[in-house]
Amino acid sequence: MKITGAEIFCESLRREGVKTVFGLPGGVVLKIFDVLCQQKDIELVLTRHEQGAAHMAEGYAKATGRAGVVLVTSGPGMTNIVTGLADAYMDSVPLVAFTGQVSTDLIGNDAFQEADNVGISRPCTKHNVLVKDVRDLAQIIKEAFYIATSGRPGPVLVDIPKDVSTARAEFKYPEKISLRGYNPVIGGSKQHIRQAAEEIMKAKKPMIYVGGGAIFSNAADEIRELAEITQIPVTMTLMGLGSFPGTHPLSLGMLGMHGGYWTNMAMHHADLLIAVGARFDDRVTGKLSEFCPEARVVHIDIDPTSIKKTFHAHIPIVGDVKAVLRQMNVMLRSMDGNPAKIRASRAPWLKQVEEWRTAHPLSYKQDDKIIKPQFVIDRLFELTKHEAIVATDVGQHQMFAAQYFKGTKPRTWLTSGGLGTMGFGFPAAIGAQKAFPNRMVLCITSEGSFQMNLQELVTCAEQKLAVKIVLLNNGVHGMVRQWQDLFYEGRYSASLLGKMPDFVKLADAYGIKGLRALKPSDVEPVLKDGLKHRGPVLMDIHTDPYENCYPMIPAGGAQHEMMLEDPPELNRGKKGGTQKRKVDEGDGVLPA
Repeated sequence: MKITGAEIFCESLRREGVKTVFGLPGGVVLKIFDVLCQQKDIELVLTRHEQGAAHMAEGYAKATGRAGVVLVTSGPGMTNIVTGLADAYMDSVPLVAFTGQVSTDLIGNDAFQEADNVGISRPCTKHNVLVKDVRDLAQIIKEAFYIATSGRPGPVLVDIPKDVSTARAEFKYPEKISLRGYNPVIGGSKQHIRQAAEEIMKAKKPMIYVGGGAIFSNAADEIRELAEITQIPVTMTLMGLGSFPGTHPLSLGMLGMHGGYWTNMAMHHADLLIAVGARFDDRVTGKLSEFCPEARVVHIDIDPTSIKKTFHAHIPIVGDVKAVLRQMNVMLRSMDGNPAKIRASRAPWLKQVEEWRTAHPLSYKQDDKIIKPQFVIDRLFELTKHEAIVATDVGQHQMFAAQYFKGTKPRTWLTSGGLGTMGFGFPAAIGAQKAFPNRMVLCITSEGSFQMNLQELVTCAEQKLAVKIVLLNNGVHGMVRQWQDLFYEGRYSASLLGKMPDFVKLADAYGIKGLRALKPSDVEPVLKDGLKHRGPVLMDIHTDPYENCYPMIPAGGAQHEMMLEDPPELNRGKKGGTQKRKVDEGDGVLPA
């Protein structure tokens, strides 16, 4: 029996185990939406903007490890998800985006809402394809999910013309996929793994450097085993947070531009670097020519193009991180290595790292007048008992959250790393909450980022999702303002946000509980009240607009050249102009 392309679409998604699709309808995808509303296995979450749909699918994917699915129409529907596709591409997020397209006979004629979806998305997808024949649709969808979730994950776009969704064909869904030229390597070279194990055993000052690839590989247990067998300290990138417990004695937290002093110093002085699913991003390395100058490098990654792309690897291992580390741990246990002897040999190195930590720990000074953002994150971490899924936006609040919210489990830290997308956090939190309706999901954001996708408040309320929004409201684009203070003589060009909405009233307008904290003594009661509320909550917490995020490696600086506090010559706003802040009205930005 022949069925329509729209029916083939829905049945293919069922076969892939898809339960949730995020999207927004339009003319050329109406047939697909019509079929979706007539079945009960797949839930469609109607978003208020296509960018929100893409980020929700990302949040769903990051929290579950399964491919997130987004469905939008042609033209502006497609162009509105480009930011989400680019974000997923940079962060290796498994995403399958289905876009509508004008009928095949109209393609290239500048038809209404026509766009070159394949051409537009080519630079920001792992794979994309225009479906020209309904008989190919099921095969293409199977391939899309396979490509998105295998090897180095990433976004795949499938462009479906209107006539393909209405045409009929017999449904045949392939059981397996084999693609010529696409065969990701899972197990690494045994010879290289043994070489790496030997280097580990003889190293005096080794470091394990973990990136986001470890999360998608589900390698947290193997990383912990490696660290504990060898007594090697572990540092994580922004995308790798949660792959190793932040509260573990061997955890050094995040490294890089806003990483800990002790972490960056340990990297600088290491004699062996074991890079696990990381890509040596510029925010990690700083000045590349001075990065880890004393270290031999073992680089494990499933993507062969990532190895030696930026930084030389003495021992390159292409393979799935989890599979490689399993082999490596077996080899290490079989080698002539007494655990007590290993601990003793590493003791001087661990003592040195601890001395660096003691000399310059993360710190802030909370008085009784103005709320420090670090204080909010600190209290939030304790009140949630380390169990929450945390989605963040981008900026100072993101870095403070990375520093002070010490995630203990993988897939509980959802953030935009490579692209640095403001507006990511709230819809990503919605996607995660949709995947896990009974877990606590926090969105740590700021007023600048939040306003980019705040229309999804209605999606959150309509779906009855209990996302807790912690909005650190300092009235400025904080990281921009920090750079302008440090490097642009305090000229605040377009970083002061001026008139602000009353976020508590805004939340109420969307049917969401709103709370506000104006002084330090308000913080804990507001957080406790918000966290215990059964539905969604927006907590508007007014924080110090002048607080800077340290440590900081200035752009172009080396890893060991960190700024630890404001320089004495800092010239805050004297050449830029400021605006008064009326905190009692929920208004304004910087104090005069």
